[in-house]
Amino acid sequence: MPRVRFAPSPTGYLHIGSARTFIFNWLYARHNQGTMILRIDDTDVERNTDISLNSIFDGLKWLGLSWDEQYRQSDRIELHQRLAWQIFAAGHAYRDFTPAHQGDDDREGPGTWLFNSDAREMSAEESERRANAGEPFVLRFRVPRHEARYIKFPDAVYATQSKSVNDIEDFALLRSNGMPTYHMASCADDIDIRISHIIRGQDHLSNTFKHILIFEALGAPVPVFAHLPLLVAPDGAKLSKRKHGPVVSVMTYEAAGFLPHAYINFLCLLGWSPKNNREQMSRQELIDVFSFEGINRSNAVVNFSEADPIDPKATWLNSQHLRSMPLEELTPLVRENVLRSGLPIPYTDEELPAVVDILRLRMSTLNDFAILCRAFFTDDYEMNPAALEKLNVAGAREGLRDLGARLEASTDFSEAGIEAELRKIAEERGLKAGILINGSRAALTGQPVGPSAFHVFTALGRKKSIERLLAV
Repeated sequence: MPRVRFAPSPTGYLHIGSARTFIFNWLYARHNQGTMILRIDDTDVERNTDISLNSIFDGLKWLGLSWDEQYRQSDRIELHQRLAWQIFAAGHAYRDFTPAHQGDDDREGPGTWLFNSDAREMSAEESERRANAGEPFVLRFRVPRHEARYIKFPDAVYATQSKSVNDIEDFALLRSNGMPTYHMASCADDIDIRISHIIRGQDHLSNTFKHILIFEALGAPVPVFAHLPLLVAPDGAKLSKRKHGPVVSVMTYEAAGFLPHAYINFLCLLGWSPKNNREQMSRQELIDVFSFEGINRSNAVVNFSEADPIDPKATWLNSQHLRSMPLEELTPLVRENVLRSGLPIPYTDEELPAVVDILRLRMSTLNDFAILCRAFFTDDYEMNPAALEKLNVAGAREGLRDLGARLEASTDFSEAGIEAELRKIAEERGLKAGILINGSRAALTGQPVGPSAFHVFTALGRKKSIERLLAV
């Protein structure tokens, strides 16, 4: 059974690219009855913060996808160091005492720096002497320098990848303070917790050649690698927390009133698609059809603008899930959102589901219930200018007041009965029925569009509907 991991660094909020990586790992694990592991890569003590860590957990908690095992790299430093020295003992690493290299993880190559020949060729005796004398050093991997050798691996998304060892620098395993680098800590943990598949962003692909060398040096099996296309802005730039701000935060969508699963569905379609090209899918459907074969190689665009950080495709998908999800699941979410906005719930537990069912057909997010449907929860609402225009059509107000008076005198408040009375008044007054239908919606809700006007009557109830008609 596969064992996969999501390994975020707590240096900021949960990035939507990181969330998608978690989701793809989770789907692969669940599709194959495997194990999903959360590993917090927190060895970068200068950048890690508790606020960032809590933000990551908040984002994952909102998504509602569980994991089976959890680890923190900071609890496992002794393991990282032990395996680094095991590599050294096997002759695959050397001490680099060069002051210019102290604290370096790597240097950028090729063509700039590949290895320190003096340190690499230093005798074991001289290396021991200088280390025992307390001279600081970086422990570097001794990349084999064979002109004809290439490191190759079959990527599950990007096919066979290859790189000459002569284009790989002697990268650091331990810093001069003895702390493991990202490469060493990540590989040591992957080996120890028996990761079988590493599913991560394409920006890590260049690291994979170094990681394969570490796996081989420790005699460990090399995992299957699957690198994911990057998420980019409309202009093609990589999505960046620094450049794009809240646009790339998962919690931006939570605050906007998105359903967690609708957002998961949206992220899945960024760089992946099922064979039948379906878009709206339940969680189980995503699990059933997910595979590496459906992942695209080209980067995926997240569409947003300065005026609106939300991708329109995400909004559309959310509206579809609002319409189709079981009412018993949606109603509590609507209740919570409306109450959080400061509005009351003037319906009993038995009445509210029917009201939600009427309203959800025109809603795109949970926030819309408190904004666009405010009139269903309180008398304190504003009249939309477009709705006011419908009320100001000649004969509309008089006809609506007449409708209110007749409904007050009648015992029939069914939708059919209301419609019959409205059409009768329109005919008597020489008005088009649409004037009173649209006018009634405007009078009752303050909005020019929304649910069927006759659904609005029954959702608001007899007393409230008559009061508002008589007051136009």
